[in-house]
Amino acid sequence: MNSTTTALVLVGYQNDFFAPEGGFRDLVEDAASLDVALDRTLVLLGALPAAAPLVLSTPLTFSDGYAELVEPVGVLAAIRDRGLLRAGAGGVETIDAFAPFADRMTEIRGRRGLDVFANDRLDECLRLAGIRDVVLAGAITSLFVDGAARSAVDLGYRVSILADCTAPRTSFEHTFFCEEIFPIYADVIDAATFVERMQSGGTDR
Repeated sequence: MNSTTTALVLVGYQNDFFAPEGGFRDLVEDAASLDVALDRTLVLLGALPAAAPLVLSTPLTFSDGYAELVEPVGVLAAIRDRGLLRAGAGGVETIDAFAPFADRMTEIRGRRGLDVFANDRLDECLRLAGIRDVVLAGAITSLFVDGAARSAVDLGYRVSILADCTAPRTSFEHTFFCEEIFPIYADVIDAATFVERMQSGGTDR
């Protein structure tokens, strides 16, 4: 993992997930896990070198009528029924806690649906920057993060997932995905390991 060819892709750091009044908070087993993931992500951002890696924020957005969700069930039905992550609503906006890092962060908007890579702009941005390694953090471990990771692998990127900066729906799901699912196609590391690699410049593998 080389610092100059690595991108940190932040998935779903929005008010509906991470704000104190976020509409998603009672849809997770332990709302405090969202706070923990956010706090660790902020520490991570503060510890990364200023020049590298590339940092991209990728907010999740659904169209006003949720056309992307056809007969949704479970969490996806709750998102639609509660009006969460809806284009134009306050809950879809990036959290204020990211403001101190705005000068080193690029936000990729304009996409609709579950997968951050559904927006070709993200893949285009990564390729123009010569990115080979995609490192993921955000919400929700078993849904949006997993979807982003699988798409990144399909597009030919090497993928790592920051287990301690990823917010789960349930603790069981988080443990299961980090120990049994993600290792099938991605590296699972923690933020401290990632920072150490970036501070040393990394070594291409």
